[in-house]
Amino acid sequence: MINSKYHGFLYAAGAFLSWGLLTIYWKQLNNVSALELICHRIVWSFFFVALVITFKKKWTEVMAVKDDKKTSLLLCLSSTLVGTNWFIFIWSVNHNHVVEASLGYYINPLVNALLGFIFMKDKLNRRQMWAIALAAIGVSYSIIDYGKFPWIALSLAFSFGSYGLVRKLMKVESLPGLLIETTILSPLAAAYLIWLYMQGTLSFGAIGMDKNILILLAGAATSIPLIFFAHAARRLKLATLGIFQYITPTCLLLLGVFVYGEPFHQSSLVTFSFIWAGILLYAFDGLSVQRKIYRQTSGQAQ
Repeated sequence: MINSKYHGFLYAAGAFLSWGLLTIYWKQLNNVSALELICHRIVWSFFFVALVITFKKKWTEVMAVKDDKKTSLLLCLSSTLVGTNWFIFIWSVNHNHVVEASLGYYINPLVNALLGFIFMKDKLNRRQMWAIALAAIGVSYSIIDYGKFPWIALSLAFSFGSYGLVRKLMKVESLPGLLIETTILSPLAAAYLIWLYMQGTLSFGAIGMDKNILILLAGAATSIPLIFFAHAARRLKLATLGIFQYITPTCLLLLGVFVYGEPFHQSSLVTFSFIWAGILLYAFDGLSVQRKIYRQTSGQAQ
């Protein structure tokens, strides 16, 4: 059990660190349009995941999904949501909005709680409500101070939160689900790439061997963190896994400020402080609930 938990820590750290460091990966391709990149990401993810599923002999799980109309419709919706999230993230990275992207992934857990309350009838206790309120204050301050709506942060948070909500409604494992999602998106993505080629404006093949290889590896870069996450989820409690998820936005914030030189003014610190306070309150509440459950189960065992 201890060994399994240790491996769970490694997989969780690997997944969330990989998602954070993908910023560096996409930055190397900032001379390729975000729309072309997202199409490559979809197409090469399809081929990579298909190979993994073949290796793991999981095609029966994939085939079982197509007979379930409700699940198929939900996968169409989830594919749209994940495609939107991927595009906004790549666009924000390659247009020097890494700090705002980090803000989106910091508030994502609080958005998850809010969506669960609205659509799944999950109950919110007082601490959770205050956590969401603090995040809302932080976002509101950002709007008032900057005079603009933080659409990147909120679009990332709500698209990924909605994706998680839709995936929660269906009993499909992560890899078979990703294969079907990329299968749904691939025809349109491939058609756009072919159109770019016919127009003579396709970047792939014309940007140097090193960057062409990076584009080809986009499928692996997308899928490997997801595989790590799936292994971690089987070995760790959700509350423990939830702590690791803050690795990703922290990587984004540090890279944005210290590597890519994006501005982080006093007003940004105020916005982030409110959101960090909400996150700490939310994390504390989650740990308190887990501790209470542990004490109850330990008492029953005795």
